Amino acid sequence: MEPDVQLDAEPFRLRPFALSDCPVHVEAALESHAEVHPWLGWCHADYTLGESEAWVASQIERFRADLEYQFAIYDDEGVFLGGCGLNQISREHGFANLGYWVRTSAAGRGVATAATVAVARFGFERVGLLRIEIVVAPGNVGSERVAEKAGAVREGVLRSRLRQPAGPSDAIMFSLVPGDLE
Repeated sequence: MEPDVQLDAEPFRLRPFALSDCPVHVEAALESHAEVHPWLGWCHADYTLGESEAWVASQIERFRADLEYQFAIYDDEGVFLGGCGLNQISREHGFANLGYWVRTSAAGRGVATAATVAVARFGFERVGLLRIEIVVAPGNVGSERVAEKAGAVREGVLRSRLRQPAGPSDAIMFSLVPGDLE
């Protein structure tokens, strides 16, 4: 895959992360750390430009190597809204994990749901996946709603599946298969 892929999630646009995204990535993380940090430990109150640059650089390489596909989400006015991507890809079994986060000021606008559907389509159509998993910590009601609105099926609770900032956590497993998006 070429890192210049663009996904349409009208009225939002997704493209692979670039180093030029780092300043707005940090801005969004700092704006959102209180809401996001309980679920995603990287998004903390002291998140730095250096941390963003290291992560984005690694994602550029992982995208080019077809190991992981992380997309920056922007609105039609060019405002950075968050990220959505595929990771933990099993080529042998044709599945991957799909994750998302949206900055606090963009929450409740359908951003994560639209991005989830667009990235899932990319996973099925371009990567050749058979299954996409969305793993959500209990209590993360917003992420549960995104998975459900995107058409994912709730399969059950996995014990001690996640390592959260507060410690080990169970997880709710949702999944998408290609027919779920039709």
